[in-house]
Amino acid sequence: MKKVILYLILIASILGCNSDAKTSSNVSSLNSPHTVATQDNSQANLPVKAEKIKFKTAGGTDLFSLKQQADGAKLIDGNDKEFARIKTDESGKVKIKNASDKVLGYVITQKGYWKIENAGQDKDLYIFRQENNTDYQLEDAAKKQVYQIKARNNGFEIETPDKKLVYKVKVKEGKASLRDASDKTVFSTKSDLSPIAFTCFGLDVLTREQQAGLAYAVNLAKGQ
Repeated sequence: MKKVILYLILIASILGCNSDAKTSSNVSSLNSPHTVATQDNSQANLPVKAEKIKFKTAGGTDLFSLKQQADGAKLIDGNDKEFARIKTDESGKVKIKNASDKVLGYVITQKGYWKIENAGQDKDLYIFRQENNTDYQLEDAAKKQVYQIKARNNGFEIETPDKKLVYKVKVKEGKASLRDASDKTVFSTKSDLSPIAFTCFGLDVLTREQQAGLAYAVNLAKGQ
């Protein structure tokens, strides 16, 4: 009888040790740096929700949008149809393509100015230049002034070289609006786009694709 009791005690002791080992192993697994790193990496690889910057008419209709991507943005019309792509590389160069992936041109960021180049990158088309801490100007390939962009208390004004007002950019309560000379809203946006980047969409001599590429580059460089 004593042998049976000792045998049962021995079995219980062995089972108890195995249970403790499993518990210890599970706790060790949960606190393992490798396990934590794996969880962190899976979080890092989750897709980031793209922000769409909408530009609306005075009546509230979607005019076009910039849908941000990991390496640039897509330019989308009011019907949600893509018509341009903006891509950036490590050097900060902005490539402008159409929806068929054909290169339309480039925006090159330099200290104090941005160059808009043709698709072959062998010709400067326009230069967007910072004149001082607040004012800018757009020049053509011959460095002749096309527009002056003057800072105002609530935004900017776009003028011709002979001081004729073209557009006003007004910023109020997080909303930037492009207004004509009679102060009527052309379109507006509520976004984190900087006022000077938004002003690029009022440079009528540029195509919409060029405006978007320039705005993206200027916003990326924080207008500097």
